[in-house]
Amino acid sequence: MEYADLSDFLRKRRGALQPEDVGMPRGRRRRTPGLRREEVATLASMSTDYYSRLEGGRGPQPSVEMLGAIARALRLTLEERDYLFVLAGHGTPPRTTRACHVDPGMLRIMDRLHDTPALLLNRCGETVAQTPAHVAFAGEQTNFDGMERSEVYRWFVHPHARALYAEPELSTHSRLLVSMLRAVATVDGPKSYAASIARTLQELSPEFAAIWDTHEVVAPHSRTKRFRHPVVGELELYCEVIDNRDQQQTLIIFTAEPGSVSAERLELLSVVGSQRLATAEK
Repeated sequence: MEYADLSDFLRKRRGALQPEDVGMPRGRRRRTPGLRREEVATLASMSTDYYSRLEGGRGPQPSVEMLGAIARALRLTLEERDYLFVLAGHGTPPRTTRACHVDPGMLRIMDRLHDTPALLLNRCGETVAQTPAHVAFAGEQTNFDGMERSEVYRWFVHPHARALYAEPELSTHSRLLVSMLRAVATVDGPKSYAASIARTLQELSPEFAAIWDTHEVVAPHSRTKRFRHPVVGELELYCEVIDNRDQQQTLIIFTAEPGSVSAERLELLSVVGSQRLATAEK
């Protein structure tokens, strides 16, 4: 590890960010520019003591997961994230790890959607970031390991993954997920991670195997979806999709027609999300 350079890099990047840049209130008595150490620690979901020791050049070598969390908290570009990994003694991240890095531009968009359900997916259907409102809407989706990180895998292996969707959406969403995975596996090749997910699901899920066998390239679907939320009830939401081609990630934003019952329930859900976030930060 390059302790001196790592410490300087973290300090400079922290100083370059303002609370408004990361969706945080400025508050009072802020005497120095930039984020505070405790604010970076909160954004990275780690203790202030751990981050402070790392920035002070006194901590142990951070794991790949910790570095990824710090990179997101500091809104690092992909190049800056690679540099951080090198300074921490891990070398340049492999492609599979880089695919989970969130572009700072996408994070800035999500920071302004804190009261709107939105999530960012990579090519294999892994959630790499969620807004607080989306956590209240669909639960935490960034804490899975292995293939369970992929929505496609969870959908066909774990029945509870479908609980949020209303009945008419189930078969359509199944076909959509399979066609999306097929597209990625075809581009990346038979030795790719996407292809390995497909092979595993063919063994574990007869439903997946049957849909895969149809060789459907693009499954027909509507951007309007119906959900059954355990707290606020039925919702009819529109899914807006924004693709980041450079990072090969997709931002999905859920909105409701203004003045509708779903809009009222979505607003209630955003309050639930804000309350959970405030409780978690105490």
